Amino acid sequence: MSVVFVAASQLPTPFGVFTMHGFLDEANGKEHVALTLGEVADGAPVLGRLHSECLTGDALFSLRCDCGFQLEAALRAIANEGRGVLLYLRQEGRGIGLLNKIRAYELQDGGADTVEANERLGFGADQRDYAMCQPMLEHLGITAVKLMTNNPRKVKALESYGLNVAERVPLQTGLNPHNRKYLATKAGKLGHMLGNLHQAEAES
Repeated sequence: MSVVFVAASQLPTPFGVFTMHGFLDEANGKEHVALTLGEVADGAPVLGRLHSECLTGDALFSLRCDCGFQLEAALRAIANEGRGVLLYLRQEGRGIGLLNKIRAYELQDGGADTVEANERLGFGADQRDYAMCQPMLEHLGITAVKLMTNNPRKVKALESYGLNVAERVPLQTGLNPHNRKYLATKAGKLGHMLGNLHQAEAES
């Protein structure tokens, strides 16, 4: 894997002062970030999240998804625990990129769900890759995580790279009238563990 550590600095946030670690994937030029709080290299499972970049949700306050809500909830949970890690991964739109994500949104405006829109554009439902997480976590000295996610693919991905997922911590937040169908599709078609409400909506 061609992911290399570049530099680290403090990052004051409303939740606490994190350490920001920058990484470069030399194979494709993508830049990824890890935010850590407290001692994470002591061998004990670390509260953590793998968060794929979502400009619309994370920075532009979009209500079409739950990404921004999950990012804030994860950072707040890490701060409350006093120890943890968040990997911010540059794979916008489940790996299809920002402009294709906007194209997919246009199709969704016409009635397609999030999976159908990706497939109409010639992409898979979820094209994300988590291979970069292994060298990032290895650099940080993290071997076991309590993973904040609703996505079983993330658990399987980390385990396939030899990392111990000691616990899956649900991260259900941000439900609103604009993302009900989106969340139901994630539950029904992508296997996200979002509870009976979304599963029932997906099957209706």
